[in-house]
Amino acid sequence: MRRSLVVPVVLLLTAGGLLPLSAVAQAKLSSTNTKARNLWEKAQDQAKSRDFEKAIETLSQLNQKFPSLGEPYVLKGSLLKAMGENQQAFEAYRDGLTKLPVDATRSNDYFTLGELAMTFGEYQTAADSYRKYLKTAAKTQRNTPRAQRQLLNCDFAQKAIAAPIGIQPAPLPQPLNTFRFQYFPVLTADSRFMLFTGRPTAESGEDLFVSRQNADGTMGEPVSISPAINTSYNEGAGAISGDGKTLVFASCDRPSSVGNCDLYISRRTGNVWSKPQNLGRNVNSPEWDSQPSLSADGRTLYFTSTRRGGKGQEDIYMTTLGTDGNWTPARNLGSPVNTSGKDMAPFVHASGSTLYYVTDGLVGMGGLDVYRCEQLAADKWSIPQNLGYPLNTYENEASIYITSDNRRGLCSRSKATVAGVKQERDRPVELFGFEVPKEVRARETSTYTQGRVYDAFTKKPIKADVQLYDLNTDELVQYVGSDAENGEYTVVLNEGRQYAMYAAADKYLMRSLSFDYSDKRRFDPLTLDIYLEPVRSGRSIVLNNLFFDSKEFALKPKSRTELNRLVAFMKQYPDVQVEISGHTDDVGSDDDNLGLSQNRAKSVYTYLLSQGVKAQRLRYRGYGEAKSIHPNDTDEHRQQNRRIELRIL
Repeated sequence: MRRSLVVPVVLLLTAGGLLPLSAVAQAKLSSTNTKARNLWEKAQDQAKSRDFEKAIETLSQLNQKFPSLGEPYVLKGSLLKAMGENQQAFEAYRDGLTKLPVDATRSNDYFTLGELAMTFGEYQTAADSYRKYLKTAAKTQRNTPRAQRQLLNCDFAQKAIAAPIGIQPAPLPQPLNTFRFQYFPVLTADSRFMLFTGRPTAESGEDLFVSRQNADGTMGEPVSISPAINTSYNEGAGAISGDGKTLVFASCDRPSSVGNCDLYISRRTGNVWSKPQNLGRNVNSPEWDSQPSLSADGRTLYFTSTRRGGKGQEDIYMTTLGTDGNWTPARNLGSPVNTSGKDMAPFVHASGSTLYYVTDGLVGMGGLDVYRCEQLAADKWSIPQNLGYPLNTYENEASIYITSDNRRGLCSRSKATVAGVKQERDRPVELFGFEVPKEVRARETSTYTQGRVYDAFTKKPIKADVQLYDLNTDELVQYVGSDAENGEYTVVLNEGRQYAMYAAADKYLMRSLSFDYSDKRRFDPLTLDIYLEPVRSGRSIVLNNLFFDSKEFALKPKSRTELNRLVAFMKQYPDVQVEISGHTDDVGSDDDNLGLSQNRAKSVYTYLLSQGVKAQRLRYRGYGEAKSIHPNDTDEHRQQNRRIELRIL
């Protein structure tokens, strides 16, 4: 039997079980009518012989001929439940118990009706049943804590339904949702590619599929991601980086497995995916590891595991890619994220600041609900918040995805079941989409810049490192590589931040770029091709992340990111000699501008000296307004004329 990548225990199956014979023997009929008692005893004998269908037929006769008797309904309900017919069992228990007085001998029946009612979102019936159970059952009964917890869920659910957040998710249109099962949808940062797990038929194993966005914004026909990925084993529950070049997925029972289901990684160059590699024992355990979620740059991984030492049945773990290329030992996210219940299906938003996941360990709608929490600091998370109705329902929610711009959401869910209504379920699990309500959005909205990195002379693509720093904290927040074949890169940027971005490759001058999104009025995606100059005499670059107050030459603190990159460059190329050149716009006198440009260049020169760069490798010079790169006719042009350059001597 193939192991599931979605959950360690399949949650979508109807819960059934064997009916204890003692329960049949102990069932008593309140009527003294001879015909009724004969039918009752006949049904009991049939049930004891495990001929449940015949017993149900006999009990149905009793229901028709003696509709006021509650016991036949309850016994029929117990038989239907044992057969896995939960919808009919719910109706039978409900109809039977309403005909009978509240009695301590019925306490387990009240609990059973409460559980069945919860599976169909019949919260008022469930609440009434749990209250009767708690009133009649001994305080030491093992189901007492659950009944108390379910009462809280009933109260929460009824309030959530009365105050919905957003609108009901809708199934995604064709050519999506044409498989028997489809779940765990995710997108690249630019939403051009959708990755999901699919089973085309009931007999199919799990595979990864990709749908590409058409020019009109619709999604194209899903295709297998790659023969290098999909095999005769189950592959699914995939996660993809923002640039679509790093894939982590789960697969079970492979020869290279550490446990029964492990996480594997593959990287894309051009259109070709590499052979998947097991993430190893720092990440995988001897148990079930699945449901990964990658940060935008593909260097932080969240996932679900049933390994020992956790807080509950399933817990969420994280690991990061170190500078040595190895993943750090996975660590449990701990409280308040993980609970004593099932904590599963993590999704980290492209901004990196908000985590979504499903759990049944917190008060909610009664099953697995989706919650969101925010990262407050390293290894510290806010109290998880339930996303409310209708994103959460009485059914088990499987996963959620929120686009980088916080506008659209995706999820996968079972088709709704309604008590007493038999439904055809040609596609039991489908992909859904929805507009993201304000309350559900990630703390930070993201956009992206993407393009290609080229050699400035040959115009050929370059494999380069592209790094993004938060200028206010000097923190490296993203680190991606451009594609060796086509030079493509994608970097995610968060609203309200100011960034320095660097593209660098061996034997090339780094390219310094600046993004200021502290002004939220301008926050659209950018297409930006980058051309790198070889480290060659006469070549120069503009240092776009050096900052001065107006008419001042002291470097501001947020210049430290750029300054440290300059120091690293000088250490990387110990034979290179450079000139630091200062330039201004035409505002002010020529003499003042010349002196200001000279002093600003000297400030950079002095910093490099203080970091051990030898004076004979450096010189500085101010040019004032003499070498403007644009006419001084607009504020934007003047800003670009005010600059510091690094020129190779």
